[in-house]
Amino acid sequence: MQATANRKRKLIANRLFNFSSTNGGLAIQLVLYFHFMKKLFLALIFSTVCIFLHAQYSLRLIVTTVATKQGDEIYVAGNFNNWNPYNDTFKLKPFGRGRKAIVLKDIPAGDYQFKFTRGNFKTVESTAKGDDIANRDVQVNSDTSLNITIEGWKDDFPDKPKLSTATAQVQVMDTAFFMPQLNRYRRIWIYLPKSYNQTKGRSYPVLYMQDGQNLFNEQTAPFGEWGVDECLDTLQQLTGKECIVVGIDNGGDKRNTEYNPYDNQKFGKGEGSQYVDFLAKTLKPFIDEKYRTIKDAQHTYVAGSSLGGLISLYAEMKYPGVFGSAGIFSPAFWIAPQLNDDLAKTNWSSFQRFYFYAGGKESDDMVYDMDKVIGIIESKHQYETLRSVYPPGQHSEKYWRQEFPGFYRWLVK
Repeated sequence: MQATANRKRKLIANRLFNFSSTNGGLAIQLVLYFHFMKKLFLALIFSTVCIFLHAQYSLRLIVTTVATKQGDEIYVAGNFNNWNPYNDTFKLKPFGRGRKAIVLKDIPAGDYQFKFTRGNFKTVESTAKGDDIANRDVQVNSDTSLNITIEGWKDDFPDKPKLSTATAQVQVMDTAFFMPQLNRYRRIWIYLPKSYNQTKGRSYPVLYMQDGQNLFNEQTAPFGEWGVDECLDTLQQLTGKECIVVGIDNGGDKRNTEYNPYDNQKFGKGEGSQYVDFLAKTLKPFIDEKYRTIKDAQHTYVAGSSLGGLISLYAEMKYPGVFGSAGIFSPAFWIAPQLNDDLAKTNWSSFQRFYFYAGGKESDDMVYDMDKVIGIIESKHQYETLRSVYPPGQHSEKYWRQEFPGFYRWLVK
């Protein structure tokens, strides 16, 4: 078979040679021409694919009707601006006939979630009865325009406050705990297992979590709570694995800088390094002194979502001798491209563990950026990683709450 094929190739080559010899090299010119056209065709296909993959579109959001407070400024907060409720860049402008609108330019194709506010999440939009609404959702595959009606605002219904949903194991440890590294004060929550006050000689691992107001209590969570306390009440009874959880409230408008160790042109000077200094050098020693904790890194964990996931990974990068495991939910790595270079230079002398989660419908780059970070970690030694991707998952507490039980089982196994 091979010999026959070789003979055919030689025969074709001889014929082309004879033809080219008698026809002034026409055959060779034809071969070169078709080779050139093939390369041109492939280049056109490649450039077309690149243009498609990097296509940028505009999203116009038009508020046609506002039920109340029509004269107030309106802002949009979403996964395109890290859910910042008060940013002049995302303030709606008059659009004629009493309407207001904003055009988000040059955004890549993908799914986007958003809500409207009047400057903070206490004044976020609601139903006409004052109930919470789900995140608005839009899929952008071309230039897109939406007409939207705002039926009400949460502060229109002060007689309908949310009820506290925190269980008996949750306490506010301090309403104004001093952060010397940042010269600020912050509310700190703590969850103690049911057995804590029943077994005086027992010590417990500790999980430090960002965005404390969203962890335990629906009353303080603008987008819904994680339900950490209810989850642990159940899981600890089933598994016998108990843990203290410390929740640190975010700094509101300071969240974008406190949870980012790097400067950002849009959000300002990064304060993440000082923030993790606070966790490691101020808060943890205080907790270890006041409560019965297992103090080593193997039993000290850190976790958070979005920017909270970014800063949780950074905490383990900077203080591997303090934090031995990190839960990194839907991490906002897009805001800190320098992280990858610093992570590549980080070397751990101890065994480090990382739990990564992302939803498939968060953004086009969420899973890709997360996988790049996982790849850097897995090029090192002495690590354990777990990667979890939920294809329908969006960027919200609903999905982080859903993922938390799996994370906790992995954490304390």
